[in-house]
Amino acid sequence: MSRNLSQKANLVLVALGANLPSSAGLPADSLRFALRKILKLPEVVPVAVSRFWFTPAFPAGSGPEYVNAAASFRCSLSPEQLLRELHAIEAELGRSRDGARWQSRGLDLDLLAHGDLVLPDVPAQDHWRGLPPEEQALHAPERLILPHPRLQDRGFVLMPLAEIAPNWVHPRLGRSVAQMLAALPPEALAEMRPASA
Repeated sequence: MSRNLSQKANLVLVALGANLPSSAGLPADSLRFALRKILKLPEVVPVAVSRFWFTPAFPAGSGPEYVNAAASFRCSLSPEQLLRELHAIEAELGRSRDGARWQSRGLDLDLLAHGDLVLPDVPAQDHWRGLPPEEQALHAPERLILPHPRLQDRGFVLMPLAEIAPNWVHPRLGRSVAQMLAALPPEALAEMRPASA
């Protein structure tokens, strides 16, 4: 019952990452900048922020290591409105979304979940979540997919998220963040280490 209450009350989950300097400074500075901007939005009520984590670049060898984190908050904005706000924060630090996927960047903000919402619909979410790894880098959805279709596969997302929302349950998989993290192979968490925020 508590899970349903918390998720239906618009609990939003966002992942943050950076592995290049930006106008805010080093990657950790970019994450701090983004957190200040997000948590000061008038429609946002902060809940929790994870520690910062050092994480190898994905795919392996594609650039400097990342600093990753996760934030949870209540939000009255629609997912589409919130995504526009997140993209505006990225743009403020020089992020352009016209390059290759999974490239090094000064700031990356991913909307992971907005309560129990499945967007744009169940078949589309299931399709993008089931896309084979070799195709994921080649295709990007034109519409917002929630929950984020690769949430359950990424240690650099689940490790920080487990600190702040371990009991959030994926509405299509029926597994909590803690369960998804426990199901990852050891290599998905290799070389991750907490940083001082």
